[in-house]
Amino acid sequence: MSHNTEAITVNSFTITTSDDFKLAATSYEPPAPIANIIIAGATGVPQDFYRRFSRFAAKNGYRTITFDYRGISKSKTQDLNGFKASFTDWATLDLAAVVDEIVDDKSETFMVAHSFGGHAFGQLPNHQKIAGMYVFATGAGWRGWMPKYESIRVNIMWNAILPTLTFLKGYTPMSMLGMGEDLPFGVYQRWRKWCKYPHYFFDDPKVSTAMKEKFAEVKVPIVAANAVDDSWATPRSRDAFIKGYKNADVTCKDILLTPSLPKVGHMGYFRPESEKLWIDVLEWITVNKKD
Repeated sequence: MSHNTEAITVNSFTITTSDDFKLAATSYEPPAPIANIIIAGATGVPQDFYRRFSRFAAKNGYRTITFDYRGISKSKTQDLNGFKASFTDWATLDLAAVVDEIVDDKSETFMVAHSFGGHAFGQLPNHQKIAGMYVFATGAGWRGWMPKYESIRVNIMWNAILPTLTFLKGYTPMSMLGMGEDLPFGVYQRWRKWCKYPHYFFDDPKVSTAMKEKFAEVKVPIVAANAVDDSWATPRSRDAFIKGYKNADVTCKDILLTPSLPKVGHMGYFRPESEKLWIDVLEWITVNKKD
């Protein structure tokens, strides 16, 4: 895949959600875009983490947009103690607003998602505007799918460390643990609850039938790629969750480690050494473009 040598333009802007929240967003603009890519990021991961992939995609002709969910990084407008936000807000208000803002009649829009982004896509009220999704590291979150050591570590985190810190702070200080951005209480609350189920929120009796039906409405092509060393979202965990997209054309892909890619984990998909994975994404989009 050859890079476009013409300069790209990076623009910071805001997107207003239907409940009037202002989200910080960034666009990476090539001179002549051939399609749009929206990055739907992972829980507590700032949009800046995706800048290298976004520049790479823009240099190859794709207008790429990153953003921060409410309460995270540049979309954090106040102290998180008492700040109201949930996973559902991030999907149905924040990501939905980005889709409405970016999709146009000139070119198709694809989603490149990371972890939570794969949970959010199926909840969108406007998912039909997206031509397809390539998601890395999505999974069910249940520790039973994890390797034994990671399962023990996560059990301690969910049942001792995070409840204590969250009680003391009024929000979840993930940054104290070196695990990304701090999280609003409502996000932590649902995340902890749903990670107790083998199929994540699909197993929660309090999750509405309407949300499950929304996932079933998705019919676009999806690639769900998970590295074999991703201990948080193993291929088995992905398989347990991705079946919720039961009417989509889903391809599950296990990323094997090689001498040129000896380590991926849960975050390595968007680090510079994973450029080969980025090429796979853009080639897949090229094949699935209709215009």
